[in-house]
Amino acid sequence: MLHLSGQFVRPSTEYRTLAILEALAETPHLSQSGLGERTGMSGAMVNSYLKDLRGKNCVEARPVNARKYEYLLTDAGERLRRDLFSAYCAEVVRSYTAVKSLVRRKLQVLEERGQKRLVLFGASETCEIALSALRHMDCTVLALLDNDPDKHSQQLAGHTIFPPHVLETLTCDAIVITSFGQADDIFQHIQPLAESRNIPVVKL
Repeated sequence: MLHLSGQFVRPSTEYRTLAILEALAETPHLSQSGLGERTGMSGAMVNSYLKDLRGKNCVEARPVNARKYEYLLTDAGERLRRDLFSAYCAEVVRSYTAVKSLVRRKLQVLEERGQKRLVLFGASETCEIALSALRHMDCTVLALLDNDPDKHSQQLAGHTIFPPHVLETLTCDAIVITSFGQADDIFQHIQPLAESRNIPVVKL
């Protein structure tokens, strides 16, 4: 399971509870330190959550020796895990839909301007969202580019990933940077060529 952290999304009580239950479901007989390693939580925090889960009969503690316990998921714990996992997935889907809607609105500006022949730069998760949004628009993706040689000739959502120099051979209406983390670096890399050919560069 992903460890949530960041400015806008942070782990909640429910998320941490699910992280512990998922770890026990995947690897039974984990120790408290093992749970801390799997979930990215401190020993004190793991201990607090285990205490709460044991009180709810969701987790069982079995002694390994005089100083160490291993923890197992009970039937009640498995039911709680399923309920929390279902709620977690539903929330992730809602978040994905919201991000896709935001990306789509940015791309629609290009469509309205008649800039419909697009090159996407950055074969990332953001690019997958952009490609999904573009499937329902009157735009054409001419090429998908990326700086990473390991990605070249690979497929992403049915599109082959090409090296940046391919841009010199394309006639497009706009270049869309489909990477949030590397947007500034990509912009600096392609801006000279884009300016020389009067091609607008758009950051999502």
